[in-house]
Amino acid sequence: MTTRALITGITGQDGSYLAELLLDKGYEVVGMVRRSSTVNFERIAHIQDQVTTVPGDLLDEVSLINILREHRPHEVYNLAAQSFVQTSFGQPVLTGEITGLGVTRLLDAIRIVDPEIRFYQASTSEMFGKVQEVPQKESTPFYPRSPYGVAKLYGHWITINYRESYQIHASSGILFNHESPRRGLEFVTRKITHAVAQIKLGQLDTLALGNLDAQRDWGYAGDYVEAMWLMLQQEEPDDYVISTGRTHSVREFCEVAFGHVGLDYEQYVTVDERFMRPAEVDLLIGDPTKAREKLGWIPGTSFEDLVTTMVDADIDLLSGKLREIS
Repeated sequence: MTTRALITGITGQDGSYLAELLLDKGYEVVGMVRRSSTVNFERIAHIQDQVTTVPGDLLDEVSLINILREHRPHEVYNLAAQSFVQTSFGQPVLTGEITGLGVTRLLDAIRIVDPEIRFYQASTSEMFGKVQEVPQKESTPFYPRSPYGVAKLYGHWITINYRESYQIHASSGILFNHESPRRGLEFVTRKITHAVAQIKLGQLDTLALGNLDAQRDWGYAGDYVEAMWLMLQQEEPDDYVISTGRTHSVREFCEVAFGHVGLDYEQYVTVDERFMRPAEVDLLIGDPTKAREKLGWIPGTSFEDLVTTMVDADIDLLSGKLREIS
């Protein structure tokens, strides 16, 4: 029997990598997409003929119930969210509806249609926010510092609640920052690599950023989706920190990115107060010991390789080279 998976947020960075992984494993993949005026299939264009896309929305539980009834997935990966931290300060209620309550609607649809479905919830290191210990592990107390982090924390706890209340095989991956050439331009990593490519090609003079000293645990999205899949193959559901266990500052990211094309970041990067968050998260670094020991998961891509791959992809993109975004 072919295993069937439903991915919400399939057109996003993680959704596209996860869809590739599952297709490689012989899955049937169903991807939920919102009906909107700006649906962008760019990230899954190369596999679109192998994936069934269906309209649905985390704001509408009836649409979720109908999808589950029609397609009968064995696994559901909830990757859909309003996932940009800066936007969550400007749209806190919408962020709560999609990123928080949306998880409840999906879990409730599973409870109603088929409680045997295995469920993955995309939690986030932003739930740790004002960190209570370094490094952060599964037992570290949460202290979110943005409406996004607060909404994700609701989604995380409601996943645990449905697991314990209805015996649903529901697991959460507390993923630390994970990047790739498919990252949206609104995220600082891609903003940097895209600007480096523009500057190298003579299309841009300077790059304005916020807090250069903010530190993150950055990994490669292609590695992290494997951890999601591994969680749903376990006998018992659980929560796992997924990270590299190493931290780097935005300044270091700039150094590697600009250095890769022979430039000194200090000549091009300026600090702009507009890009400072109202409440900053200073040091996020995860302890992936549990994922390594229980899932056998180890990240395979170094920080330097991640940054240089993103820079090269953006140079190719802006040079007009038609290369699949890897």
